Amino acid sequence: MESSNFKKFKVSKAEIEHPFSYFIPEDRVNSPSHYTQGKQEVIDTIEEAIDGAPSIQAGMLQAQVLKYLLRCWYKDNPLEDLSKAEWYLKRLIEKLQ
Repeated sequence: MESSNFKKFKVSKAEIEHPFSYFIPEDRVNSPSHYTQGKQEVIDTIEEAIDGAPSIQAGMLQAQVLKYLLRCWYKDNPLEDLSKAEWYLKRLIEKLQ
């Protein structure tokens, strides 16, 4: 018989693969946690997404939008990151008009 109390304890795939990772300090330069959520790192997703950009400038602006959108739930202030994404998106739209 399974107790409903156990349902609230969720273990991530990372915790299963590296159960003692909480002893290792986070590498905030090379692999910060807010960029390594999901199946691939944010940088890999961004590089794939901007590959078809019409210019370097457009690709850079798109990369900034994606960066802030993809990490917004993993940082301290989601609204701030969403506002930054909006700022870069508006700039990208202006450049393409």
